[in-house]
Amino acid sequence: MYLQIMEQIRHLVAVGDWARGQEIPSIRALAAELRISVITIRRAYQELEDEGVIVTQQGRGTFVADRPTLGPDLRVQELDAHLRAAAELGQRLGLDAAAMDARLHEARRQVRRDSSSDQRRT
Repeated sequence: MYLQIMEQIRHLVAVGDWARGQEIPSIRALAAELRISVITIRRAYQELEDEGVIVTQQGRGTFVADRPTLGPDLRVQELDAHLRAAAELGQRLGLDAAAMDARLHEARRQVRRDSSSDQRRT
């Protein structure tokens, strides 16, 4: 059970649902929400902390690490899943490979543009 919890937390962090530095549910709160043992959650949290995915600050709570160590494989798997979903949608819409490539390049251009305007604001 704790391995499943660890995998779900890694997934939430990898896809950005749980952002860097974000406080995550306490051990007791997550145990109550999932209706499982506090010991199970504590073990999952401890192993994730040992891996560098989360950090616990005494008296403050548990947070996603500033630089969570997820390993490249998990992030690449997430990217591949999103790209597969986009390819399937493109196919259903009748887009050919050239049209999909053009849309991907435009999306990357928008991300770079958004990123550079975010950097100018800070």
